[in-house]
Amino acid sequence: MTATSVGSCLTAKGLDISLAALQRQDPYINTIVDVASQVALYTLTTGQREKTDVEGTLFIYTRLASPRHGFTIMNRLSMENLTEPITKDLDFQLQDPFLLYRNARRKSKKHMIRVLCLHESPKLDISYLIL
Repeated sequence: MTATSVGSCLTAKGLDISLAALQRQDPYINTIVDVASQVALYTLTTGQREKTDVEGTLFIYTRLASPRHGFTIMNRLSMENLTEPITKDLDFQLQDPFLLYRNARRKSKKHMIRVLCLHESPKLDISYLIL
């Protein structure tokens, strides 16, 4: 899905503003591939989901440098956004309406399995996430 086909979620001007905001964080971001307007992040500990303080708009994007793809949740609950480069170290599993992932390089308990709740984004193109 291209940024121009994401019009149902954001207007072209809205995408330009969002792209500019993302580029302030990472100047190598060049294209927004898809957008989910409302995503909540949970962690999975001992089989139980625990809500985090990350909730907001999810942007999947391409970059001009390696890694070539990534995603960011622009957090509405605090100033700390969640940004994840998409690399071979990320493992994804779709359990609709949840997308579970973990980073194999992170060994600490704090960064176990993370869960993106996609309730309001059933048409999100996650093909960029699952390389």
